[in-house]
Amino acid sequence: MTAEQQLREKLRKIYALFEGATTPGERSAAAAAIERVKRSLAATEQEEPLTEVQFSMPDRWQRRLFSALCRRYGLKPYRYKRQRYTTVMLRVPRSFLDRTLWPEYLELRAALNEYLNDATERIIREEVFGDAEEAPERAD
Repeated sequence: MTAEQQLREKLRKIYALFEGATTPGERSAAAAAIERVKRSLAATEQEEPLTEVQFSMPDRWQRRLFSALCRRYGLKPYRYKRQRYTTVMLRVPRSFLDRTLWPEYLELRAALNEYLNDATERIIREEVFGDAEEAPERAD
């Protein structure tokens, strides 16, 4: 299994964890789970006001991951004119953000970060130079 295949499987497992899946059969019902979460979000929007939240995400891949995750749940990320590209705005019920969206994003981000760091280090060691360690600190 390649590193990318392992990452994809890990992402599926993280998603299944957040959806409450415990068996392969439940994982195959991920589309239905997404719909349940969307319906739950719609119900929460009826009961709880939407809060506009501003996120600052320094990396392009983090912004893309977060935006894709928002869109999975039917949310629409945006930014205002003259805001930095690192900014992502979102109107979302606070409880959904705190209990579902943000924890899932953090798990997915950690998995992708590990994969990207490993891939970067491997490419540097194989194509640039075998020693890819940070520069040591000197007293003078």
